[in-house]
Amino acid sequence: MPQSLKNFSKYQYLLGELSKKNIKLKYRRSYLGILWTLIEPLLTMIVLSIVFGQLLGRNGVDKAFVGVPFPIYVLTGRLLYSFFSTATSAAMRSIRSNASMIKKVYVPKYMYPVSGILSNFVIFLISLIVLVGVMAFFLITGQYKAPINGYMFLSLVPLVILLMLCLGIGMFLATLCVFFRDIEYLWKVMTMLIMYCSAIFYFASRLKGISRTIIELNPLYGIIHNFRRALFGQPFDMKLLCYTLIVSVVSLIVGFYAFYKKQDTFILNI
Repeated sequence: MPQSLKNFSKYQYLLGELSKKNIKLKYRRSYLGILWTLIEPLLTMIVLSIVFGQLLGRNGVDKAFVGVPFPIYVLTGRLLYSFFSTATSAAMRSIRSNASMIKKVYVPKYMYPVSGILSNFVIFLISLIVLVGVMAFFLITGQYKAPINGYMFLSLVPLVILLMLCLGIGMFLATLCVFFRDIEYLWKVMTMLIMYCSAIFYFASRLKGISRTIIELNPLYGIIHNFRRALFGQPFDMKLLCYTLIVSVVSLIVGFYAFYKKQDTFILNI
């Protein structure tokens, strides 16, 4: 462990540079560039609000979020899910996409998936400007009365847990993808299933029995739910908070351990 920390300290500048490179490459040859970080979630929110707002109706608001406009409810879930999906996918492809660099220059291999996740985390933090703007719009127009209290500042806690979850799953996927290329296609299907099990555009309180249990077993749902509760001035669901924290820590340990054990054989399979 001391040697690993010393090694990380030595290459921390490179980690920052790799993260910057990933952000630049993502918006290369785009006229609007990083503005798409703000435009894309806003457009997605509008479409989902129109479609699912009409489908669910105005009486479908969860009791925990009474008075919260449906577009804000959708946007909070969409932003967190989008970060989870893009970050884990970027980490999964990171070793293969940097194969030429790995073969020529020594760099701690974990730098590639970690930088992919951190660059997407920076983009995610920038995209939160949209959430602030949308909430301000509904506040100014009188359609939403936000309870301003200490719970709102605790909304950072689910974001830290989400980052840990992405790091753990991302490192594990990066390891698997080197040996099993089909994992990339399987993960696309999995992320779609995770999206539908995260209560992004519907209300989990409407579900009962086994359906509700399946939703609550999804750690991303628990993270999104607690982020919403804190942001809207309510205390955490402590059961979901503990569950998501445990899952994230376990995934972090398993992901880094699997990566560490297999990284020396990457060069033979990329």
